[in-house]
Amino acid sequence: MNAHTQRSSIAGAAGPIECALDLPGDQTPRGLAVLAHPHPLFGGTMDNKVVQTMARALLQLGWRVLRFNFRGVGGSAGTHDEGRGESEDLLAVIAAQRQPGEALVLGGFSFGAYVTTLAQAALPEADRPERLLLVGPSTQRATPAPVPVERTLVIHGEADDVVPLSAVLDWARPQHLPVVVMPGVGHFFHGQLPQLRNLIVRSWH
Repeated sequence: MNAHTQRSSIAGAAGPIECALDLPGDQTPRGLAVLAHPHPLFGGTMDNKVVQTMARALLQLGWRVLRFNFRGVGGSAGTHDEGRGESEDLLAVIAAQRQPGEALVLGGFSFGAYVTTLAQAALPEADRPERLLLVGPSTQRATPAPVPVERTLVIHGEADDVVPLSAVLDWARPQHLPVVVMPGVGHFFHGQLPQLRNLIVRSWH
């Protein structure tokens, strides 16, 4: 993401997982934020612009931010597994990078948001994240796991042509989960990334 991004790999169930870590300037980090990227079969990688925008917002908020490539993407071994193996990848990254007792945030964009819900539900109660950040969550091909309403920020574009807003509301409604809607914005937030970043920062406190 910048010249200070630390590149590494960790061991996953399908082989090495490629990671990129950014630190929040000179301050002591509030904790670890792990971000998951959009669908690998449609060009999704950890360098996706929406994921990088989410990372910049969390860095601004004081978190150390780890992005990673799902299995079969970039330098990560393995093949696409429709969310199941990708959830294992996310859990492996958390296990390798989280320090004992460290605060945790999980976030994802599109397919990555779907995988994030699966992973957080699989964590033991005591290890679950203090916040979830779900941007443009994929809800229509497979149903995300339920999320802790009071700790989850969902942001979606009104004009999303990949994941219709109606599909996200159908998922959110039974949980009484609020959804922040950006008017006139499509799935990839073209021309609206600065606004997305500011919205995440404003909504965090």
